[in-house]
Amino acid sequence: MSQINPETTPLHTLNPLNRFSERAEDYVKYRPSYPADAINIILEGLGENSQLVAADIGAGTGIASKLLAERGVNVIGIEPNAAMREAAKPHPLIEFRDGIAEFTQLPDNSVDLVTCFQAFHWFNPEPTLLEFQRILKPSGRLAVVWNNRDREDAFTTEYSRIVREASNNHPAESRMQSVDPLLVTPYFIDIREYNFTYRQQLDLTGLIGRSMSVSYLPREGLAYEQLIDNFEELYQRFRDESGFVYMSYRTSVHLGEVI
Repeated sequence: MSQINPETTPLHTLNPLNRFSERAEDYVKYRPSYPADAINIILEGLGENSQLVAADIGAGTGIASKLLAERGVNVIGIEPNAAMREAAKPHPLIEFRDGIAEFTQLPDNSVDLVTCFQAFHWFNPEPTLLEFQRILKPSGRLAVVWNNRDREDAFTTEYSRIVREASNNHPAESRMQSVDPLLVTPYFIDIREYNFTYRQQLDLTGLIGRSMSVSYLPREGLAYEQLIDNFEELYQRFRDESGFVYMSYRTSVHLGEVI
């Protein structure tokens, strides 16, 4: 079997459309949300929220779609994985549709905002950015967001080490270069970055569920059993008096205006 090189393997070649099918339940229960300040900066200056239409691309189970809808934004959640769409909780301002980033099936100049939360690294960047330019209105904005695990936090650093080892250093563990196509694209201008902090409180069930929402970790066999043992030991080392551990994130938001 050929080895996957984490430095050079494009993530869009690793079955992004179906890889989360068995993870939907854990995803909706245990994936982290995003800080309110990140949503604030994404919407800042776009106008009255109730008049905005946002396309949330790679919407998954609608974690970020819901955050936008709770601000009054009308959201079209584009998600190719049926299991993920079906796991999403309904919201009157969210419409989930089947589609992919490279071909959303949305009309030209039809949305005010395109968002990608924890998803852009799974897209083929060139056709994706061209598609985003096509569907955005002339005054439109693109927001690319990641919750990056905080390397300066002791618990989060140890969790990341366990994940890297269990996944054989999967390419998705090194997403920093995934933003590079956005920085050099001819389709968007005024690219700017904002960073925020966010903490996720987890009990032991939540910690294991959070890990099982990751598409490249084992779910059975000896490797899975070893992974669970490692997380149980990690939990016991870092739990507080209330029985919780805390995953720390640095939430990066890259904004760009459409040309």
